[in-house]
Amino acid sequence: MVWHPPGRDDEARQLLDDVVAALRSRLDDEQPDLGRALTYDQLRSALGTSITASGLGGPEALRRFVDVLAPSCLTIDHPLYLAYVPAAPSHASTLADVLVSVWNMYPGTFADGSGAVYAENEALEWLAALAGMPVGAGGVFVSGGTAGNLSALIAARHRWRERANGAFDRTRGIVVTSDGAHASVEAAARVMDADVVAIPADHRGRLDRSALVHAVDQLGPSRRSRVFAVVATAGTTNAGVVDDLAAAADVAADLGAWLHIDGAYGGAALLSAGVRHHFAGIERADSLIIDPHKWLFAPFDCCALVYLDPATARDAHTQHAAYLEPTQWRAEWNPSDFAHHLTRRARGLPFWFGLAVYGTDAYAAAVEANLRSARHAAAMITASSHLELVMDPELSVVLLRRVGWDAHHYREWSERIAAAGIGYVTPTVWRGETVARLCFVNPATHDDDIRWLLDSMSA
Repeated sequence: MVWHPPGRDDEARQLLDDVVAALRSRLDDEQPDLGRALTYDQLRSALGTSITASGLGGPEALRRFVDVLAPSCLTIDHPLYLAYVPAAPSHASTLADVLVSVWNMYPGTFADGSGAVYAENEALEWLAALAGMPVGAGGVFVSGGTAGNLSALIAARHRWRERANGAFDRTRGIVVTSDGAHASVEAAARVMDADVVAIPADHRGRLDRSALVHAVDQLGPSRRSRVFAVVATAGTTNAGVVDDLAAAADVAADLGAWLHIDGAYGGAALLSAGVRHHFAGIERADSLIIDPHKWLFAPFDCCALVYLDPATARDAHTQHAAYLEPTQWRAEWNPSDFAHHLTRRARGLPFWFGLAVYGTDAYAAAVEANLRSARHAAAMITASSHLELVMDPELSVVLLRRVGWDAHHYREWSERIAAAGIGYVTPTVWRGETVARLCFVNPATHDDDIRWLLDSMSA
């Protein structure tokens, strides 16, 4: 049972009522404040010392959370939070996140969390089918794309070395990818002590066939034999474009290498018939990640990692210790065996709950709404006299320039609208030029919001 110190039963009951009231207030708020970041000194002044020998008591601790801590964190699901890749969790998935905490589940092993594991696997199977992967594909939910990419590449290197029967056990492997890939791919290679061949992306930021084939041809036999993975991106973070996945699959097959596809942001667009053609070849992946906390309306943190052959991943990741052996007594699905973690939260369960409550058609409609927002923003930019569209959006990321602005102007504008609590948009760099970047993943973002934001750049 969930415990509290002896003699504080009444306080515990009151705290429950107060927390439920706070949750209801937040969930009922249709126009949440954006929030703003405070300095460390400001937070120290507002909070003082919170951790004491006797405790503050429930009312005061909750007040500090609601009145100080929460407002000093930006509201990622605000309609005009368009920076990075935001998150806009559904009402149902948010509530399920609370349920997961209250039920205190441990879904690392099937024996401890069979119900949670079953539900998570149902969600994983749906994603695998969405990508066209065959029956039998499966994996695990991890914390985010960084953990997903690392775990997939560990499995890839494991297979490469196993196939070589020890010949490559002390060889530094190579990952082939694009210079438009997420930074976590290079970070994973550093952790694994592997090399990266980063191929220049084309004019739209995509990995294309000709550049990929040319770069691999230049490696020479010795370096080609060290390639254990080709990584392609299905929806780049900066520009929202999809690599030539079929080309990546062909090259990986020629090399006998693992094909990993990073669809952390863009994979959700597989729900749209209008853009699905961009993803041709995704079904050939040996591993695939999609982050439901990005564009499938789940709360932080939730990344789906799916393997074509889960047995290979299990061989690479299963941890062995005397106290863990009972988890392997039966041939059951232990999620901790499919990534670099052991302890894990049932982070896929809120995603499953949202799908179960609303149905997949509702999710497809929400993704379509975001794609329409991106196209509408592009049309307004094109029609503007002071703005220019960098390129037509492929998914839901829009890059634009304000005529006459340099990096300082973009930063000043970004800070000004954030300080006013209106929205949060951060600039990025495209081909050496500072531009503005809008990322639409929130169905609550409407055309009027976009119009106001673009008009704010006229000053």
